[in-house]
This record gives sequence, C-alpha cells and structure tokens, in this order.
Amino acid sequence: MNNFDKSDVLIIGETADGSLHPTVHQLISAAKKITHQNGSIALSIPDDSCIDHALLKNLDVDAVYLMQHPLIAEDQCSGIYDTFTQATSAMVNQLKPNALLFAKTDLGSVVAARVSAKNNIPLAADCIDLALNSVSGRVAVTRPVHGGNALGIYEFSGEGLQTVSIRPGSFDPAESSADNSPSIERVDLSDISIPDNQPVHIETVSEEGEGIPLEKAEIVVAGGRGLGGEKPFEQLRELCDVLGAALGASRAACDAGWIDHSHQVGLTGKSISPVTYITVGISGASQHMAGCSAARNIIAINSDPEANIFAHSRFGVVGDWQKVVPAFTAALAEL
Repeated sequence: MNNFDKSDVLIIGETADGSLHPTVHQLISAAKKITHQNGSIALSIPDDSCIDHALLKNLDVDAVYLMQHPLIAEDQCSGIYDTFTQATSAMVNQLKPNALLFAKTDLGSVVAARVSAKNNIPLAADCIDLALNSVSGRVAVTRPVHGGNALGIYEFSGEGLQTVSIRPGSFDPAESSADNSPSIERVDLSDISIPDNQPVHIETVSEEGEGIPLEKAEIVVAGGRGLGGEKPFEQLRELCDVLGAALGASRAACDAGWIDHSHQVGLTGKSISPVTYITVGISGASQHMAGCSAARNIIAINSDPEANIFAHSRFGVVGDWQKVVPAFTAALAEL
C-alpha cells in the first residue's frame, strides 16, 4: 500500500443493504473541495461480501481500500463500532492522509471522535461546508453555532492530520464517471487489536418509516407551526402522494406532537438536499434553514409576508394554506 502525498484526502465510508451508503457520494463531493490540484482522494470501506464491487469501478476517486476483518461488517451494523474504530486507525497510520472525512451518521460520529482521541488528532464535527486555504494548505470548515442561529468558519492550525465529519445532505452527491477507474485493494486488518471487554450486540430493532425517506427524496413537502394542528398534515400527505414526495416538518410541529420527530428537518433534525422543497406554514427560522440549505428550489406557502422563509425561497405564495394547498393538490392531480 502506497502512502499518500500530504495533500490527499481519505474518506471513511459505510456500506448498507449491499450497496454504498448514500453519504459516500456526498463525501466525495466534499473531498474535492479540499484536494490540491495534483492531490488524490481515496475511499476506505469495509470489505462487505454483500456489496457489488461493480459499484466501485467508476467512483470519482483515485483508490478504494477494502478493510478486511472477520468482524468489521457485523460491527458496522452493531452500534458498537470497536472493530471499525481500530480498523480506521490502522488505515490512518498506514496511509497518513492530510485530511480524514466521515459522514455525521451514528457510525461516523462515534468513530471520528474515537479515532481523533486515540491518535490525538483535531476534529471538526457536524460541518456543512469545506474550503482549502491555498496559502497555508489547511482546511477551513463551516458549521452551525449558537444553536444554529449563526454559522462559524474555522481553520485547522498547525500541521498534521485534520479530521472532519460532514452533516449528511450538505453536499450534492458526486456522479460516477465511466472514464474513471480507481485502483481497488484489499487490506488485511485481521491482526488489529480488539478490546477484550467489548460490548456484545444482542439485537437490532428497525423502525418502519413512513413513505419516502427524507434523505433520499427529490421532493419534500413540510409543514410547520402555521398548520395549527395534527389533522392538516393529512392534506400534506395527499400532496406528497400526488408528487411522490417525502413528508417533513419543523421542530415546532414535532414538539407539539402533531407528527413524529422522524420527520423533523433542521439543525436538531435531518439535513436534506432535495431538488424541490415545499414548505407550508414554516416561518424559516435559522435552525430550520440549517437543515434544508442544500435544497435547490424552495417554495414557500405562508400567510405572513414578512416570514423569513421568503428570503430563502425561489417561489413564494402569501396566503392561507387552507385555500392554497387543496387547490394546488387538485391542479397537480389533473396534470
């Protein structure tokens, strides 16, 4: 295994359901923003026997490293992540990258923190944008601060490895390229040391979500405090059915008990990056906008012409949602 030049980026990716986790392609886009002109990007993932390796052939990276360990695939799904942590540390020590990228998933949040602490590496967590200082060669990150009321920009100081976790949905997925053919190498990590007092994974309980997952939807329709209650969300569900959209909500609507928190979009909810985001009765507080800033088109329906959401919208309708939404749904159904 060849060491990278000090300008290179190592992505720690995940697999899920026999494929690459959706955040992998987002991390590739993020890595491109902090890679020098002649630098390279590598992806390290578990050597999962369920994954189709044809998915790796056209990734827009220079190298793919498959971490081989008899326990790593199971550990990835366990919520324990001891094996994954040790394997990642081994990859870092062998490859010596300049920057290390994780997605801020359950696994990424835990492993990034553990690897950083274990190796005394600085970590910038929950970032939504990256940049490279062309003079210092160091990475600058943008992340929400003060409860999402502001964005802070920080640059890594000194020298050495820089570790970043990226909020899912903050970057558009990188496209695979038929012209690209990364090298693919299996790395035997069977000799890494696993703690003897490792927790035991007993059971995984999956919760069935409603409709299309927010993180994967190209269209999202979301309701907020302005709806006034639980029943109006049924009208939004009808609109979602017509559009093939996912249903979202603001924190205020979730906290009120009108809809489950699994639908929450925002700083303390989910980050989304749909092509179209339709908001109904959402004021557009900064905490909410932090979760949908990557949406390409925001369409706002709100009775308050001064609502902050209109400052972020491509199209806006000032009016009573009880008149606008049914008419909009009916018109779309006819089309």
